[in-house]
Amino acid sequence: MNTAETQGLYITPSEVIEYLYCPRFIYFMNCLGIAQHEDQRFIVLKGREVHENRKTRNPDYVRKKLGCVAKDVDVYLVSDRYHVKGKVDEVLELADGTLAPLDYKFTEFKEGVYQTHRYQVVLYGLMIEETYQAPVTRGYVCYVRGGNVVKEIEIGQRERREAEAIVKDIVSIIQRGQFPKRTSHTVRCLDCCYRNICVK
Repeated sequence: MNTAETQGLYITPSEVIEYLYCPRFIYFMNCLGIAQHEDQRFIVLKGREVHENRKTRNPDYVRKKLGCVAKDVDVYLVSDRYHVKGKVDEVLELADGTLAPLDYKFTEFKEGVYQTHRYQVVLYGLMIEETYQAPVTRGYVCYVRGGNVVKEIEIGQRERREAEAIVKDIVSIIQRGQFPKRTSHTVRCLDCCYRNICVK
């Protein structure tokens, strides 16, 4: 992906989440410049509040049980290799010498880690590895609601390939201005902020 065509074009983990929800979000936001106005949503505002307060409210035991020996907080990362940028909540230095992203989510952990959260953490891991020049083999999501439940996410070769493929597809949509196929989960269309302008 290190080509002249993609130079200066960087995708954020948040855009990957939008893409996974429905690829057409990328088209409406990045090609047509139509915002979602998500700032009005309670869950987004509450989530931002959690991120602002987590440094004082999140107990150290969360990090200690992961074998964390040091941390950096609110780290802005840019990867020229993968064309991804974003700010990770915490970069943990673990006792085994590896680094790991820790991402906080204002939601409850239920049956498993959401696919969107999984890819977001993988992308943070790729950026951390490139920025710090240190190995990253796993990352963590802390589900704040329900008692700071922490789940580990493997960052292996398969996860890296899948995340990179998603970023490539997003870049392709933006560069070509192509109108992608909508999500296969049609129930998402019922409450979509773009439903009035989206061609079925």
